[in-house]
Amino acid sequence: MKNSTGEIIADLYHRYPLLKICPVAAAVEEILACYDRKNKLLICGNGGSAADSLHIVGELMKGFLLPRNLHEDKQMKIKALFPEQAGYFIDHLQEAIPVISLVNETALLTAYANDQAADLNFAQQVIGLGMPGDILIAVSTSGNSRNVVYAAQMAKVQEMKVIALTGRSGGLLKALADVLLSVPADETYIIQEYHLPIYHTICLAVENELFGGVA
Repeated sequence: MKNSTGEIIADLYHRYPLLKICPVAAAVEEILACYDRKNKLLICGNGGSAADSLHIVGELMKGFLLPRNLHEDKQMKIKALFPEQAGYFIDHLQEAIPVISLVNETALLTAYANDQAADLNFAQQVIGLGMPGDILIAVSTSGNSRNVVYAAQMAKVQEMKVIALTGRSGGLLKALADVLLSVPADETYIIQEYHLPIYHTICLAVENELFGGVA
């Protein structure tokens, strides 16, 4: 891991000393290994944690703080295939870090809840989208949300890793997580307040490793 990435993580702990118990570097390393394998992230959560899932997608699928110019070979293909629009594409498109939120497929979620079982809606998407080597980021303040726990169980079936963002106890996700980020709080809103700087730091660190300088 780059020194500058270590500094990003250290800054989190400086600003939020209580979060030193959370192994953020381990989560970053798992995600980097996932992308090195050409795999992807899946993310799920309920309520505010669903919003967090979408927030994480927004930080990873486009530039967060760093420029992410398209790779040279991709630029050349664009120029060859679409010469009239190449300048526009190259100037505005960015390299993405592949991640899919499982919370926004409204038609699928409502159909599955009506036809099968509402608490299996995330698990069904993990079965359909998850591949060996992918990672599920499971966000649950209690660690016990049934649809999130079931998704984590199916992630294991699909030979995926699980990174869990939870509250103090870790709940049922504790036993399923390869990396457990259990923040030292019990009230839902406080847990969510701690989750945000953690996943912001993870996004910053991953981006820095993939698109930052050498140091």
